[in-house]
Amino acid sequence: MNSLTEGLVADTLDKLHRDAEACDREHIEAMMAVIEVPGGSPEQAIAGMLAQELVDYRRVYRDYAANFLAVSPKYGRFLYAIARACKARRVVEFGTSMGISTIYLAAALRDNGGGHLIGSELEGAKVARARANLAAAGLDDLVEIREGDALETLKDVDGTVDLLLLDGAFSLYLPVLKMIEPRLSPGAAILGENAFDPAYQDYVRKPANGYLSRALALDEGRGNEFTVRTARCC
Repeated sequence: MNSLTEGLVADTLDKLHRDAEACDREHIEAMMAVIEVPGGSPEQAIAGMLAQELVDYRRVYRDYAANFLAVSPKYGRFLYAIARACKARRVVEFGTSMGISTIYLAAALRDNGGGHLIGSELEGAKVARARANLAAAGLDDLVEIREGDALETLKDVDGTVDLLLLDGAFSLYLPVLKMIEPRLSPGAAILGENAFDPAYQDYVRKPANGYLSRALALDEGRGNEFTVRTARCC
């Protein structure tokens, strides 16, 4: 038995995944319509989003303030498994949204014997909902969610970080990683969900930068990248 199989965590996740599917259906359909237009492709759609973010990523994600933009149940279970496998005690999450991925990671911390998760979320309304969802799952004592731009809120992460989840503005994955990099423990797991930015991919796939990385064959099409920190800490 583990925290995902029964009790408050399982019940809360089941409800949130149903809510996310219903809430984001129109957003997903709109994205698919862009991809499926004559001459369109996922690569073109992603390039368009990256270009918009480079102009003003805050505005781009303000338009998604009501959307969950959540991980799938399959990916959530993978997050939990990786956090358990590396015996994570300190986790940083960029892009908390409504807190679904946060619940998976915090459940792993609970089952690891405790720990601390620092999350960052740009939208205040999402922060409030994420905190409420974590409280409903009985995991709020393990989590600190910082409201605002991650380039500011995650500047002062103290201690070593055992796991980093990147799941916010695509164009910020590399800047956030480089900011947290000095804190990553040897063997730390870095999980990029929607890690579409070529600059990010190039950086983590270059062994000279202290990483071993590859695309993850899970929820294919969502740009999942699994990376391990191979360099010694500090």
